[in-house]
Amino acid sequence: MALIFSLLPLGGTTFAQEEQPSGPVYIVQEGDTLWDIAQRFGVPWEDLARVNEIGDPGQLSAGDELVIPGIDDTGGVLITTQVPLGESLRSLSRRYHLQQETIILLNHLTSPAELYRGYDLVMPEKNQEEMLLDRLALANGQSLFELAIGKGVSPWAFVASNGLEGTWGAVPGDVLLLPDQNSVNGPGSLPGEISALEVTPEPLIQGKTIVIRLNTIEEMVVDGSLIGNQLNFFQYGEGEFVALQGVHALTWSGFYPLIVEGELANGVPFGFSQKIYVEPGEFIYSSLQVPEETIDPEVTEPEDEIWYTLAEPVTPNRLWKGVFQSPVAPSPCGYTDTFGNRRSYNGSPYNFFHTGLDFCYNYNNEVNEIYAPADGVVVFAGPLIVRGNAVMIDHGLGVYSGYMHQAEVLVEVGDQVETGQVIGVVGETGRVNGPHLHLEIWAGGVQVDPMDWLERSFP
Repeated sequence: MALIFSLLPLGGTTFAQEEQPSGPVYIVQEGDTLWDIAQRFGVPWEDLARVNEIGDPGQLSAGDELVIPGIDDTGGVLITTQVPLGESLRSLSRRYHLQQETIILLNHLTSPAELYRGYDLVMPEKNQEEMLLDRLALANGQSLFELAIGKGVSPWAFVASNGLEGTWGAVPGDVLLLPDQNSVNGPGSLPGEISALEVTPEPLIQGKTIVIRLNTIEEMVVDGSLIGNQLNFFQYGEGEFVALQGVHALTWSGFYPLIVEGELANGVPFGFSQKIYVEPGEFIYSSLQVPEETIDPEVTEPEDEIWYTLAEPVTPNRLWKGVFQSPVAPSPCGYTDTFGNRRSYNGSPYNFFHTGLDFCYNYNNEVNEIYAPADGVVVFAGPLIVRGNAVMIDHGLGVYSGYMHQAEVLVEVGDQVETGQVIGVVGETGRVNGPHLHLEIWAGGVQVDPMDWLERSFP
């Protein structure tokens, strides 16, 4: 929802003015102060008070109208609207027919990178009218004249609508906009062949599996990255590309780049980058005492390298269906530890985290069998010092599951397993404080919260 930023009489001493000052108008919101508003628009508060004849800066009220000085090339009421996913300074300038310099001035921007997903963007209300726009990307070796002829429009229409200096002002991959009542609005930084871009959940959260979707109207090559991790897009149904990517549990909260790029069927390149926010998860802190051997870097680092490398390849086929099933039979004792909790080993700093979900040992069962939660192929089965007897299964598309501390492993590398198939027995091998099963899920080379995969279907 847009927030309306609207000269009602203000409290305090004022003076009659002969002529209404020119410039865009901001409507004071609840909690605003003159200093806050001045800082937001990058103007001295004294100038703001003088132009609006404010005698007492402390007497602002919600609904008061303030003229913002120093911005003479635009007028009307200013509103705040959030920057959508898939937009940039250039695309917003073209969509709302505003000079980039005006947007920068209105929002006191120091860099285009500040326009992250969800940024509260100040814009003139008159420029917010929705219109359907045709989004066209210029191909390699294609001139603006050729593109215009192909669309049956004047090349000067492209120049005027997109704020270009001339017909030479567009480069290959540049997404140009033209009004078109037959088009569907979509991400302005991407060509019209991509009708929608979606990232869930938003904001991103430490340890979660992120789903990135592109709705398309034709075949194309799609690539990209998120927080420095390569995105692996696959075609999921007709006209949809999907990538699954984990957010590392120790990722600092803040803004990180989402990059989507590729090539259309006709060879036209496309791409954009936009920052998106990562929130901290809710985790607890635990201090544990374990055998020194199991935290010795000479032991842990080579083992981690083996384990992490196993989860790097991306099998191009999706082997699983639906929600992952529980790897053990229901138990009254439930879980002994959950994903992401921060850990200290033998008095170390809390720079470790619990990489999976621990299922308790059910003493009511004679044998605690471990079942494959989904179809896949075994890529590791054997003993490790920290992880004990372990198994890793490839479920395709960069998704893996891992099972640690087993008493007995009942599968071999290369085995194709089905949902519910017995793959081992719960035990207490490796770095443990008692018998249990440690379940890990990997997405895009990153460990993620297994509970999400046990509760919902991905993608």
